[in-house]
This record gives sequence, structure tokens and C-alpha cells, in this order.
Amino acid sequence: MTPFTNFESRMVKLPLNNVDTDQIIPARFLKTTSKQGLDKQLFNDWRYDAAGNPNPEFVLNRPESQGVQVLLAGDNFGCGSSREHAPWALTQWGFRAVISTSFADIFQQNSLKNSLLPIIVPPGVHAELFAAGPSAIVKIDLPNQTLTTPGGRMVKFPVDAFSKHCLVKGVDELGYILEQAPEIAAYEAAHPATINALG
Repeated sequence: MTPFTNFESRMVKLPLNNVDTDQIIPARFLKTTSKQGLDKQLFNDWRYDAAGNPNPEFVLNRPESQGVQVLLAGDNFGCGSSREHAPWALTQWGFRAVISTSFADIFQQNSLKNSLLPIIVPPGVHAELFAAGPSAIVKIDLPNQTLTTPGGRMVKFPVDAFSKHCLVKGVDELGYILEQAPEIAAYEAAHPATINALG
């Protein structure tokens, strides 16, 4: 995993509530265990018509959406079934953060484990971001847990300490355990294994 650094970006706006994981990445694309290429299936049934042609009206197909790293989503984003392919598809497309008023718990946890930062903001801030112009930029500072709106308002967002540590360091859960190897070795050396005799 790559360490999560502070960044600023324009926003892709998806003003739809209750977008579930099957809309993010349809179930028929879940056969792969590789992240590569999942960006092409992101929001597949909205991005393409029945013949597989890009829908020019869908926001990801617009030229101004290319290279944007923040998805501004409606309420309750990522509901539905659990699938890591959802954050995989979003990060493969290039998103580093998703902003909403709420996320499904499982999607939120899967995102944090896969370098996608779910940012929860109050409804007023959410509405302000949707009202901002297409060239508006937000700034994201994970260590300080702040989002700066295009108007300059600094908004705190929640993230648990363990997830923040892993994102900032660029390690997954296994990587975190491996970071503790010296302490684990010292503990093991100080507590030699004992064999209990069965009598």
C-alpha cells in the first residue's frame, strides 16, 4: 500500500442516495481476485448502454471527470452486500476519497483497509459541496482529519486511530503486525515456551 498523503482535488458529483455495492461494481464482475481492470467496470450499468457503449450523460464519462480523486456521493453510500471489489474499483479508477453524510459500515471498513478514505460530513457541508462549481477544489488532510471546502471552511471528519495509522504509514493489517516484530521477538524471548506435562 502507498502511504496516504495530503492532497487537493476537484470532485466528481454523484447526487444519488443509497448507492449499493452492486451498483458500484455489479456481481458478475466479482470472479476476479485481481484489482487490475476493475476501473472499467466501476458503475458499469450506469456508464454503458446495453451494447457496451459509454453513456455520455454519466458523470464518469465526461472529460472534466478524468483525473479527479474525490467522489462526492449521496447519503448512505456503499450499502448492500459486502465486497472488497467496490473500493478496489473506486481506487483503480483513481479515487482516493469518497465524501458522504453516511456510509454502510462494511463498505466503510473495506474502504479503510484498501486505501480509500470515506469522509463523513454534516448535511449542511454536504449540500455546500454539491452547490460548488465544477472547478471547485477540496483539500484533504488525513493526519489532522480535516476537509477544507472550496469556500475555505475547515471541517473535521471522524476516522479511527488504527485505520488512520495504517493509511498514513501505507500498511495493511499484516504490515502493521510486521511493524511490531521487534517487540514481539523481545516478548517471546522474555517468555520462553513451557511444556505442561500431562500426568
